[in-house]
Amino acid sequence: MDVTRRDFLKLMAVAASGLAVPSRQALAAASVPERLLEFEALGNVTLLHMTDSHATLLPVYYREPDTLLGVGSEIGQPPYLTGEAFLRYYGIEPGTAEAYAVTHLGFTELAARYGKMGGYAHIATLVKQVLAERPGKTLLLDGGDTLQGSATSLWSRGEDMVQAMNQLGVDVMAGHWEFTYGIDRVKELLGDKDKGGLFKGEFVAHNALDISWGPPGEAIFKPYTVRELGGVKVGIIGQAFPYTPISHPLRFVPSVSFGIRDEGIQGLIDKLRTQEKVDVTVVLSHNGLATDLKLATRVRGIDVILGGHTHDGQPRPIQVGNTLVINSGAHGKFLSRLDLDVRAGKVQGYRYKLIPVLTKFIDEDAEMAALIKKIRAPHEAKLGERLAISESLLYRRGNFNGTFDEIILDAMLKHYDAEVGFSPGFRWGITIVPGQPITLDDVYTHTALTYPETWTREMTGAEIKDIMEDVADNLFNPDTYYRQGGDMVRMGGLSYTIAPAKTMGQRISNIRIGGKPLDPAKKYKGCGWAAVREVNGPPVFDVVAGYLRSNKRIKLDSRPRVTVV
Repeated sequence: MDVTRRDFLKLMAVAASGLAVPSRQALAAASVPERLLEFEALGNVTLLHMTDSHATLLPVYYREPDTLLGVGSEIGQPPYLTGEAFLRYYGIEPGTAEAYAVTHLGFTELAARYGKMGGYAHIATLVKQVLAERPGKTLLLDGGDTLQGSATSLWSRGEDMVQAMNQLGVDVMAGHWEFTYGIDRVKELLGDKDKGGLFKGEFVAHNALDISWGPPGEAIFKPYTVRELGGVKVGIIGQAFPYTPISHPLRFVPSVSFGIRDEGIQGLIDKLRTQEKVDVTVVLSHNGLATDLKLATRVRGIDVILGGHTHDGQPRPIQVGNTLVINSGAHGKFLSRLDLDVRAGKVQGYRYKLIPVLTKFIDEDAEMAALIKKIRAPHEAKLGERLAISESLLYRRGNFNGTFDEIILDAMLKHYDAEVGFSPGFRWGITIVPGQPITLDDVYTHTALTYPETWTREMTGAEIKDIMEDVADNLFNPDTYYRQGGDMVRMGGLSYTIAPAKTMGQRISNIRIGGKPLDPAKKYKGCGWAAVREVNGPPVFDVVAGYLRSNKRIKLDSRPRVTVV
């Protein structure tokens, strides 16, 4: 039989009461997807973690990648597992709600069965349940990429999401895309080391340093915070995205130096242990999972790294020495819960759950739902415009071109009558299932950034290859500290072969434009968007919206753009 929301919340109440959690057999009999509530509390500290929501206030579909390629020893190891390999590694049954949440397999069918995921009103219900269960023992941490990714966040310059975070009760936050509103706006919203902002929690970033007067100086924001809960002290160090001035226009942070700065983290860990007398050390990171794994080998004394940026949903932590490394997915699909048993100044044990936020089975929190309605009400008519109907599954996430990326590229190629299109390998962007209307709101979920202008210019074949090689090295460099975020640049109008294991300048071959081999000396008309330099073409969301309006129905043919060797 199907479980009702009321039944689901009754089971949640049982879990929150501290009574025995129903057995697996009992939960399966009640048809609760993936025994969502099977979590037995442990110890005296609970860390709730979410990251990379990208301003996704409402429930959405979000398809996990079908291709994530590692190099060298990464091959066959998390996070470079997808599909069947992912399910085998974690022991997850195909076709279940958990399989739907963590892989791309059977996505359209399972989306119809299990529905949309995430949404701040549903997350708020889960958070309140845990807070009721563990009063005085729980912290809610946000890994960043929270204030960007929707029309309302763009138009309010991040303020709508600060309101949502305040309502949710976020205690501590790190950041990345937040900085694309400019350093002054970040200070208004999130505060700095000297004063608070609109955000009621604490924004921490030890590696965002002021370079106004020369070499990197003092931290602009609080480097860390210490919270007392469950009778112990928890120290939390903030790690902003290290490559912000490289990945985005420098004009947003002209006087800020970032970087990984693992030596700085080591110094803070030592300070927290010796001066602050903390029992638990946490790095709230926006490095990306592969970088966090290396960081854990280089810095002594980190108990937990709660990471983000690469959008990896981990059913289990990765343990590096004594450090637990965790990533919690994206777009509000998951809320991670980590319970720690802390005694005698150290972590004695832990219990973890990556909780899929399946909205069919979780009621909305009324207060959060009311806030979201208030935020969106002035824009509903505009955002609800139906531009076209999709007959194809449209998505972005993965190492290479996603189908929504193809829509963006087609729109720009047509607008500029260009031969080659470039679109950034952003990981954010929701999924559209076949038969679903594509609204203006949906377009913004793939394009809402503060430098959306498109561009066109002539490019030589050699220049095109150089750009592709540069991005490929960013993605597949064997040293994870040299990977600066994002997936492979999305290409329109051409096909190519890539060899991830080769060295810089040798990975890309067999480029064909319009079916013909690339001529290094020939000039081609190129187009793109999200340039780090200033350009003046129409914003990409207007270009894509116009393209969809003119087409009405979208059905993509098979496009084998990339051959991997």
